[in-house]
Parts: sequence; C-alpha cells; structure tokens
Amino acid sequence: MESRNPAFRGNAFGRQAGGGGYGAPPPQQLHEMYNAPSYTPSAPPATRPMTIDDVVVRGFLTLLTLVVAAALAWTLVPAELAMPVLAVAVIAEVGIWAFITFGQKANAPLVLAFAAVYGVAVGIVSHAYNDLYHGVVFQAVVGTALAFGAMLAVHSLRIIRVTPKFARYVLAAGFAMVGLMLVNVVVQLFGAEDGIGIRDPGNPMAYVFSVAAILLGCLFLLLDFDSIEQGVRAGAPEKFAWYCAFGLVLSLVWIYLELLRFLSYFSGRD
Repeated sequence: MESRNPAFRGNAFGRQAGGGGYGAPPPQQLHEMYNAPSYTPSAPPATRPMTIDDVVVRGFLTLLTLVVAAALAWTLVPAELAMPVLAVAVIAEVGIWAFITFGQKANAPLVLAFAAVYGVAVGIVSHAYNDLYHGVVFQAVVGTALAFGAMLAVHSLRIIRVTPKFARYVLAAGFAMVGLMLVNVVVQLFGAEDGIGIRDPGNPMAYVFSVAAILLGCLFLLLDFDSIEQGVRAGAPEKFAWYCAFGLVLSLVWIYLELLRFLSYFSGRD
C-alpha cells in the first residue's frame, strides 16, 4: 500500500536500508502508521465565562482600592507636597490608562495599580476642595451614588436603549468635551486666567459645561452597563470583568469630580 504521506512515498525506505539504516518497515507497520491520528497539540484549558458577580466583585475591589488610596493621600500628603504628588499621580494615571485602553491589557495588577494612583489624585483634589468648601465632598459622593443608581435603573428598565449610533454619539461628545478642557488649559497657560470661561464660576458657561459633563458621565455609565451585559451574554472570558471594572470606575470618578466642581459653584468659601 502506498501512503498518502509524501515522506513514505517512492523508494525512501529502500534507500534508507541500502545506506545502513533500519530498513523498510513491514506492510502491517506501514498500515498502522498510515491510520495513526496526526499529532495535534493539546488545546489550552477553557476559561470560565464572565458573570455579573465577577464584575461586581472586581468593581468593588477596584473602587475600594481607589477609596483607600484617596483616604491615605488626604491624610498623609502635607499641603506643601500636594502639587508635586498630584503631578506624579496624574502622569502615572495617564500612562496606565493609556496602556490598558490602547493595549487592551486589563488585569488585576494593572487595574488595581491604576485605581491606586487615581485614588491618590482624587484624594488630594478632594482635600483641597473640602478645605475651601466644607462639606462639598460628602455632597459629591452622595450625588455620585444617586447617579449610579439612577443610571442602573434607566438601563434595567430600558428607558434609554444603547445602540451603536447612540454609543458613537456619546464617544464623540466625550472626545469633544476633553478637547475643550485641553483648549481651556492651553489658553490659561498662555496668560488668560479664566481660559475660555468653561471653568470660571462667574461665567454662566461654566454651569452649562459642568451640567453637560455630569450628564455625559451618566451616559458613559450606560455604555458600561451595556458592555457588561453584552459580555455576559456573549460568554466573554472571566478576565474581561477587570476591564468592565476599570470602565465603571472611570465613569464614576468622572461624575464625582464634575459634581465636586459644580457644587463648589454654590458653596461659600470657608
């Protein structure tokens, strides 16, 4: 019988025997070699699909890490070192954020490290606001919790449906808003103390901008909830829960910081 395997065709075995090799195998052995299954590497172990509980647990751990880091920064960082520490934390935060977002490498060490450095920045900013406007931090925390609950209800009741077009509009609005913030910072660096007015409490545009930023953060929460739901339905791997936790914390802190600024417009300085 002639094998379909090219290595066994022609006079290969005869040449090997004539050259002092082991000789041609008998017909029965050739038959067994032909019928033997080809080698296939063992498949990697299947990963468990993500569940809602996975997202809840990882989201809680990420948020807890951020809160603990913020509390430590609030308590331990002296006022004279606040700005240098804040600058280092922001640089580290942006670097880890970019690595997770563009490299799609969300895992426990990266997400928790991001939460820690982000928490340091949030703690320093919160302390500064609370020194100027006593009680505003507590109000912002309560407002963020209420916003989270409201958006969860909106998503559960399907009051707003997340469609691809809706998601594109929200992302475009987010990029536009970040672009305006960067333009405002650049204008301030070049000498205009109030920038383009979107952060000036004396300018009505600042109130409109803050409200729009808070609403945008709430819409990002809707995108997060939809991503979680779609991931669970599609059987996404368990590790995707860390990316979902990362997105939820980003949206929550966005809302918190914008509420902090917005509420400060109505609070008297201490």
